[in-house]
Amino acid sequence: MAGGHWEVLGLAPGASVSDVQAARRRLAKQAHPDAGGDAAAMQVLNAAADAALAELARATVWAPPSGPPARAPRRAPRPNPSGWNGSGVDHPSFVVEALPAEAFEWLLVAAAELGDLIDDDPPYRLELALRGSLRGWCELMLVPDAGASTVSLAVAGEPGYSPPPVEHVRDAWVAALNAL
Repeated sequence: MAGGHWEVLGLAPGASVSDVQAARRRLAKQAHPDAGGDAAAMQVLNAAADAALAELARATVWAPPSGPPARAPRRAPRPNPSGWNGSGVDHPSFVVEALPAEAFEWLLVAAAELGDLIDDDPPYRLELALRGSLRGWCELMLVPDAGASTVSLAVAGEPGYSPPPVEHVRDAWVAALNAL
């Protein structure tokens, strides 16, 4: 699918992450088997979106957050494009047995244990600056899935460091959710 992922999504090469996410949501409304599409079409769509997001993650370099602002809620500053390296994508990563609105609230609570909130688009996207041994950038995307929410995960490392293994970040999210 070299480069063809942009065509599948109906986007120009190098479109923004939010454009890719919006295209995936828009096209899933037609391709998803629950909406009259079929599994093969949904797999092609997911593969195209994953390839586009991975390409953007490789091309995008993020600066580390400098800390949370003084006012609550605690949020890290939005990263600017310089300094972050590497990337990992896990799609789908895990399932939360709740619809996106409720799952998103649980993920926000778990996020407080794992890092500092950078940005969110309730109930479908959450972006976090990870703390501790998993230092790096993390984005979660929620998709409704038969009464539950499938969560996809993308990670990148801090400048000078490899990205944390996507499996370790996934396991940390699952452990934080299970502890609630």
